Amino acid sequence: MAFNILAINPGSTSTKIAVYNDDKPIFSTSIDHSPEDLAHFNSVPEQFHWRKNLIEQTLRENGIDIRKLDAVVGRGGIIMPIESGVYEVNDNLRRDLINARMQHASNLGGLLARDIADEIGVKAYIADPVVVDEMMPYARISGIPELPRESVFHALNQKAVARLYAKECGKKYEELNLIVCHMGGGITVSAHRRGRVIDTTNALDGCGPFSPERSGSLPPGPLIRLCFSGKYTEEELIKKVHGVGGLYAHLGTTSVPEVLDRIMNHDLHAMLILRAMCYTICKEIGAMSVALKGDVDAILLTGGIAHSKRVTDFIADHVDFIAPIYVYPGENELKSLAENALAVLRGERQPKVYEGELSEDPSTINDAARPSKLRDWLLAAINPETNKQAMTAIRHYLRKMSTRRQE
Repeated sequence: MAFNILAINPGSTSTKIAVYNDDKPIFSTSIDHSPEDLAHFNSVPEQFHWRKNLIEQTLRENGIDIRKLDAVVGRGGIIMPIESGVYEVNDNLRRDLINARMQHASNLGGLLARDIADEIGVKAYIADPVVVDEMMPYARISGIPELPRESVFHALNQKAVARLYAKECGKKYEELNLIVCHMGGGITVSAHRRGRVIDTTNALDGCGPFSPERSGSLPPGPLIRLCFSGKYTEEELIKKVHGVGGLYAHLGTTSVPEVLDRIMNHDLHAMLILRAMCYTICKEIGAMSVALKGDVDAILLTGGIAHSKRVTDFIADHVDFIAPIYVYPGENELKSLAENALAVLRGERQPKVYEGELSEDPSTINDAARPSKLRDWLLAAINPETNKQAMTAIRHYLRKMSTRRQE
């Protein structure tokens, strides 16, 4: 039996939709939204009914009968941290999308999917939103308790590319250790250990490599002094971190192809800045290899910037000593969404239930009266299984060196 799936990906200036029959696209388009159209709305949530009408009108005009759909899947938004997976848009998820902690067009994805699905009596889903959080507990801790590290990354595309690589090499995603780097307007680098992203950079708040429009990690002292200099407002500084930072701040453009053209015309400043961006990517890949303890099966480069051989060659030259490198240029979020929904319809994956739990406060971990998954995890680390002999770092090193000599 074949299934018909509508995938919805709302962006800041467009709403991309596609209809799939199983894994084959039968219709796909991008509904562009002009600044004049968007100016009628004071907030992203106010755009809901307008975007929904545009979607349904576009489908009608192209002969798509929504009553023949078996599921609707939308891009996930800025909800509470969750594990990777496919989630049915239940009432809790719908509530948190409406009251999201940050306004973002992606918040409309699950809401639009739920409303259309309710009309025709089918299920609505989201899959691998940017807030997927599978980080190791100690990867969340920063040097200031009020500023924990958060998991916000290109989960949908990273997970899809990781599964594609696993399929190509005849293994399961859950059997591999991978470093995946998504390179687009924002850049995220993540450590995938046996199917879970145990550490990642947070592109939304400016951490990690700088990118075409984001600042990346910044020196904290000078940043604090800049904040209190009176030169910029809070809104202007936030924009510098996420919007007009990175390549744009240095070169006045977010277009990597334009920067490459400048380099071909002997613009050495453009060459320097592009190399600097690539260098920050390489350093984060190195950091994620530490998260995986050096046991890395492959490094996967994806996103729009991965189309540039100059960029991927520069990265490979710096990090190919870690693991083999594979390039998957571009991204197809609609295809990834549809594949996740299809896996549920076929019974290959079970949809998860969204409950919207907050992350644990590490300062309360010693309070035995409070249930704590984090406490259980740490206690297990303090008291490992007694039948396994501990190996000191020096013995582990000598064993590895001995193995290499035999090879």
